[in-house]
Amino acid sequence: MGDFLGSVWWLIVALGLLVTFHEYGHFWVARRCGVKVLRFSVGFGTPIFSRTGKDGTEYVVAALPLGGYVKMLDERESDVGPDEVSQAFNNKTLGQRSAIIAAGPIFNLAFALLAFWLMFMVGVQEFRMLLGEPQGIAQSAGLQAGDEIVAVGERPTRSLTHANLELLGYGIDRKPVEVTVEDAGGERRQHVLDFSQLPDDFKEEKLLETAGLTIYSPRGRPFVDRLVEGDPAEQGGMRVGDLIISVNGSAVEQARDLSEAIQAHADGLNPLEILVERDGRQVTLMIMPQASSDGGEQRYVIGVYPFDPEDRRFFTIMRLGPLESIGAAFSESYRITGATLGLIVRMVSGSASLSNLSGPISIAQYARDSARLGLSRFLFFLGVLSLSLAILNFLPIPLLDGGHLAYYLVEWVTGKPVSEHVQIIGQYVGLSLLIALMGLTFYNDILRLVS
Repeated sequence: MGDFLGSVWWLIVALGLLVTFHEYGHFWVARRCGVKVLRFSVGFGTPIFSRTGKDGTEYVVAALPLGGYVKMLDERESDVGPDEVSQAFNNKTLGQRSAIIAAGPIFNLAFALLAFWLMFMVGVQEFRMLLGEPQGIAQSAGLQAGDEIVAVGERPTRSLTHANLELLGYGIDRKPVEVTVEDAGGERRQHVLDFSQLPDDFKEEKLLETAGLTIYSPRGRPFVDRLVEGDPAEQGGMRVGDLIISVNGSAVEQARDLSEAIQAHADGLNPLEILVERDGRQVTLMIMPQASSDGGEQRYVIGVYPFDPEDRRFFTIMRLGPLESIGAAFSESYRITGATLGLIVRMVSGSASLSNLSGPISIAQYARDSARLGLSRFLFFLGVLSLSLAILNFLPIPLLDGGHLAYYLVEWVTGKPVSEHVQIIGQYVGLSLLIALMGLTFYNDILRLVS
C-alpha cells in the first residue's frame, strides 16, 4: 500500500510541475499578446481549489492531475462584448496565435533544460558502460571483459544510460555500428557490433543481453556505499560502511551477489535476515524488501548500493559548474530528443515495438523510484518526462498543440483558416487517436505488472 501511495504522490508532484509549467507558457504568451484569459486550470474535472485574481482570471486546481488547460476569450465559443473584441484569441494575428499555442511545449523544453542544468550542478552518479565477459555478437566483435564503451559511432558515451540509448537505434534497425572501447590501461580500440545478427523477435529492452553485452558488476566485497533515504535498508538500521555477510543464511561474498540473494529469498511477505559486520562485530538486521519496477521487470530491493572502494572504475560522478552545466544540459536534451524521435519514427514504421510506450502506471513507478534515488535522479526523470511532453504536444494530432499548429500552417499557405467542418472532423479523429494511445499505454503498463 505504501508503494502505491508513494507512486501516486510522486506522479502528482511530477505531472503537477510539468503541467503547470506547460500551461503557464500558454498563459504568459497569451497575456503578452493582449488576449484575455478566463481560466487557468491545472488538472481536469471537479475543481478542488478556485480563486479569481485581480486580472479577472479564474485560477483552478482540479481533481484529475493528468493535464490542464488555459481558457481564453474567443468569439467562436461565447458572445464577446464590443469592448472586449480586441482581447479575443480568434482576432489575433496568425503569428500571435501560433506563438500562444507553441508556448506550452516550448516551456516544457525550457523546463527540461533547467532540470538537466540543476542535475549537473548537484552531481549525478552514473554507471559506466563497463563490460563483463562478452558473449555472442559482442564476443565475435572482439570485445573483452573490462572494456568500457566510450563512443557509439561518432557519439561519445559517458555512461551506461547514454551507451544504451545510442545502441538502441542501431539494434532496432539491425545495422552494424562501430564502437570505441577503452581498456583499464587507457588504450582505445574500435570494434564493429554486427546487429544484423540479432534475432527477428528480440525485445528492445533486452538489446544488451541479446547482443552479448554483459555489464560488469563490482567483484569486491559488498560494503554499503550509499543508502536510499526512507527505503527499507535505512529504516532497518543498516549504515554506510557496513560489510554485508549473508542474506537469510546465504553467503554474500561479492557486491554483485547481493541482488541475486535478495531475489532468491524475498517473497513480499517476510523480512530478510541480513547479517552485517560493523566495527569488528556482527549485527543481524531484519529488513523487509520492497517491490520495484526495473525496465518492466518486477524485482525486490532494499535501497542499498554495495561497493568495494577499490573498484571505483565502475562509477562516474558528473558534477559541473554553472557555465559547464548549461552546455551539458543542451547536449543531454539534444541526445534524448533525438533518440525519442527516432524511436517514434520506428514505432510508426513498424520496426520498433509499441510496447516501448509507457502510461501513467509506469510513469508513477519511475517517478517514485527516481525520487528514492535522490535529487539528481529525480531531476533527470523530470527532464526526460518534460521533453516527452513537449515532443508529444508538437505531434500534428488534432486536439494537441501540434494539431492547432498544423491548422495554422495550412492557413499560412492558403491564406484562409481551416473550415470549421474540417476542424470538427479533426477533433473526432484526434480524440479517437488519443483514446487509442491511452488504451495502449495502459495495456502495456498492465502487461509489465503481471509479467
